[in-house]
Amino acid sequence: MALNPAPRNRTIVLTDEEFPLLQNQLVYIHEDQVSLPHIMDQIVCGDSLLILPKLPAEFADLIIVDPPYNLTKKFGDQFFTKRSFNDYVTYLHSWFSAVVACLKPTGSIYVCCDWQSTAAVQMVMSEYVTVLNRITWQREKGRGAASNWKNGMEDIWFGVKDPKHYYFNVEAVKIKRKVIAPYRQNGEPKDWQATEDGNFRITHPSNFWDDITVPYWSMRENTEHPTQKPEKLIAKLILSGTKEGDVVFDPFLGSGTTAVVAKKLHRHFCGIEMNETYGCLAQKRLALADVDATIQGYEDGMFWERNTLNHKLKKQK
Repeated sequence: MALNPAPRNRTIVLTDEEFPLLQNQLVYIHEDQVSLPHIMDQIVCGDSLLILPKLPAEFADLIIVDPPYNLTKKFGDQFFTKRSFNDYVTYLHSWFSAVVACLKPTGSIYVCCDWQSTAAVQMVMSEYVTVLNRITWQREKGRGAASNWKNGMEDIWFGVKDPKHYYFNVEAVKIKRKVIAPYRQNGEPKDWQATEDGNFRITHPSNFWDDITVPYWSMRENTEHPTQKPEKLIAKLILSGTKEGDVVFDPFLGSGTTAVVAKKLHRHFCGIEMNETYGCLAQKRLALADVDATIQGYEDGMFWERNTLNHKLKKQK
């Protein structure tokens, strides 16, 4: 962290004093098998490949997986090295069946990836669950490319164990969009609402999401994790796939976004994270969620289109 951060820099960081206290809150598994109460609402620190076989069978209503993409990337003091397509498929196979074993028969699973790994993810995922859709979300962050198109999208594959019996609540993930050309019928708004904040239409979500803001330094949720997912993104997955009190599991927890959002939305959670620093960072975010349970871009049970909540954000400052 910079010694003199900008006044509006809200990036969540750990102090030397916080680290040992938060480290004591992490769960370390030494047994061959663990019960659900032992991991409920906890962050497990360790290697997912070793821990997954020790977890209870079919305990999760929803699993959100954000594994390392097939890129050379540094995560704290650990590296993931880019490999061939076939080797990356082998890597996915090394843990995918153990992840699916944790999913309830009526549960759903979402797997995140980028364009370079999306084919491998779809292929492997299709061997274990029924793939229902691919979500593509606009990732408006990063520098341009000099000799290629800038990568501004990522994918999330949606699958279920039983395509005839799974939970999906579309009403919980509708979007509030600005109406550019309001149409009236008999003098009354048609399929839109006039409010003091403007004209809006409540719409069904598609599998292309252009309303996501990637965390940056002036946002309360931002951390120094290199591949942090936005809380708003994860909130859509959790609200559509679970009810309050359900269990959400993330075997590659990172900075803790899945656990934090699950807590804010009154779901139980379990996460596995190999890096102790990131695990402690997730614990700090969980504590902050007790004070501030808001999710950027989600208010009054509705997801707002990007940059349409400015009038509400000003009131929070």
